[in-house]
Amino acid sequence: MTIIIDPQSSGIAGNMLIGAFVDLGADENRIKEIMEKSAYEFGKVNVEFKKVSKHGIQSTFCHVEMLEHKHSINFKDFISKIENLDIESDVKETSIKIFERIAKAESKVHGKSLDEVHFHEVGASDAVADVIGSVYAYYSLGYDSQKVIGLPIAVGGGRVKTAHGTIPVPAPAVVEILNDANIVGGPVDSELATPTGAAIYMELCDEISQFIPLTKAKNVGYGAGRKDFDHPNVLRIIESDDIAENDSVDVIETNIDHLTGEEIGYLFDVLLESGASDVSITPIIMKKNRQGSLLKVISKKDKREVILDTIFKETGSLGIRIAPHIHRGITKREFVKKTFDIDGKDYEVTFKVAYINDTLISKRPEYEDLKRIARDTGLALRDIKELVG
Repeated sequence: MTIIIDPQSSGIAGNMLIGAFVDLGADENRIKEIMEKSAYEFGKVNVEFKKVSKHGIQSTFCHVEMLEHKHSINFKDFISKIENLDIESDVKETSIKIFERIAKAESKVHGKSLDEVHFHEVGASDAVADVIGSVYAYYSLGYDSQKVIGLPIAVGGGRVKTAHGTIPVPAPAVVEILNDANIVGGPVDSELATPTGAAIYMELCDEISQFIPLTKAKNVGYGAGRKDFDHPNVLRIIESDDIAENDSVDVIETNIDHLTGEEIGYLFDVLLESGASDVSITPIIMKKNRQGSLLKVISKKDKREVILDTIFKETGSLGIRIAPHIHRGITKREFVKKTFDIDGKDYEVTFKVAYINDTLISKRPEYEDLKRIARDTGLALRDIKELVG
């Protein structure tokens, strides 16, 4: 299963995440208890859940009311209080990482060291409730064992009043927190992405994507925002089944005009041994009508340097072209072994089987197994392929 957090419509906030998690089945009574208990050290809060309709979309609204705000404390003391909370260790550790994201962003914006950042800059008791409630719900749904993909965040526009005066939207801290994410302005003159929501998103997401990848939606949860707009003010979270895996690869190319056929064959084998995902060599006509070959290698990013070193070493090339981070869609694949009786003898054949959303799209026997059987039996390769087909 893959989890998709979709803040493209109305941004993201801690209470919207919690609402969406509850909409997907998280225990609202337990979350309310955890949020109120955890926030108590920093100021009393009251948490209520209710179903609301946002422009026709039924969603869950998590209302966090701050009843008491205690005096500001420095970040070190704040983290110490979080560490002493009576909650699960994984929830605590992830929550601390989120608060550190917020604090680092605030320290950069205000030109302070992390030790100088105070609690009112990191968030108040309602922020504590939002972070710990979101993280608890995330773990309670088992999402920590799933891949989480984040889509672009609508950040809103205009200006907003803060403790530091009127500032532009998105707030400087939000920009710092989301510096590796995809953001889009609008669609309203209002703040849509909060520092708390942005930091939770960045901590929980394993991957940031521009679009929803090829997938089959299983469940959808909607978390409502507080404000009402001319569009549904909701955050959407999608649980998907058997998503087709996305892969990022490098395509590495160079022209060859001085190697013999044997040397090219050797190069082919050496590149595969060096970790290339695929190698192809195509005859081409080069400048001045010289015959040559186009070497094309598909490689994972972590194999790039060894592949380049191998090509330079074996070809003496003066230049190699790289198209990095080409996205390739790949199916869910597995290898299945089957045994066949051919001429009174059992032979094991491995099949490469591919699926998209539980639908079988390909089942091919491995060539090396077919070749081995053909040589052993004396039958033609095409006949062996038909027998096991």
